[in-house]
Amino acid sequence: MKKLCIGALATLLLTGCGGEAEKQDQPDSTRTVRTPARVDQVLGIAVIEPQNRIAALSAETGGLVREVRVNIGEKLTKGQVILTMDKALEAAQLKQATSKIRTQEDAVETARQNVQTLRVQLDKARADHQRNETLFRGNALTQKELDDSRYQITNLEQQVRAADAQVKQAQARIGELRADINYFNTSESKKVVRAPADGTLLSLDAKVGQYLSGNQSIGDFAPAGPIVAVTEIDELFALRVKVGQKAVIRPQGSDETLSTGTVVLASPYLRKKSLFADNAANLEDRRVREVRVRLDNPEKVLLGARVECLIDTKMNSDRNE
Repeated sequence: MKKLCIGALATLLLTGCGGEAEKQDQPDSTRTVRTPARVDQVLGIAVIEPQNRIAALSAETGGLVREVRVNIGEKLTKGQVILTMDKALEAAQLKQATSKIRTQEDAVETARQNVQTLRVQLDKARADHQRNETLFRGNALTQKELDDSRYQITNLEQQVRAADAQVKQAQARIGELRADINYFNTSESKKVVRAPADGTLLSLDAKVGQYLSGNQSIGDFAPAGPIVAVTEIDELFALRVKVGQKAVIRPQGSDETLSTGTVVLASPYLRKKSLFADNAANLEDRRVREVRVRLDNPEKVLLGARVECLIDTKMNSDRNE
């Protein structure tokens, strides 16, 4: 009886040990990864940018650079001239069109005077015809002479209509020339690159004597306004971030605080990584949430710098609890 009990106990021990061994031998793919129940801080790599994003400057049309009027880092006002290109051709075309419109205005006036002359002749022909009808009834004028006076009226009426048409045509030509002037004015204005808004010129890749092609990027411009740190938070912690949370901006790999800030935007959707995407060989299918933090001390950071953005999510955690 005692031997039977000892055998049963040994069997149970072996079974228990075997179960543990089986669990340890299971592949990693069957294990469940658990995230911490409480996350008080979320860290992301960020880029410092203006809130309205950096804009690329470009020339609307091609041309040879004649003058550069500003320097890199200079504060600009909206519409301020950055550079000018050669516009001799456009100026000549504008001068030509302006000269033509003056000539055409003289042609219109001449056509109007011609109409007035014909109307005077028409009035005289009508008066002569009435007098001839009186003479004809008194047998003092032949039928042919009466018919000739009637034909003179018809002929002058036709000439007046033709002259009126010429006046309208000449006036229409003035409209076309004015449209040409507007076009050449617009072409000439495109030979000048201006600041699109108030802000700072970050870079300018254009030199005097350089030829710029149409829509060629020539520099970067930072619109005036708040400075933000744009970061991407992994989808595992995306819901922890809320607008209004506080954040600390610091150099990568350092505990030094460059600036504090406040979350002003948390994107409503997840997307693929864009700021610091790995190479195409990375098959990780994680998505991220774009977050923007407005800085309290923007003068302590440089635009375009990579920094660490440590967001305090404790406030959100306390609410959830």
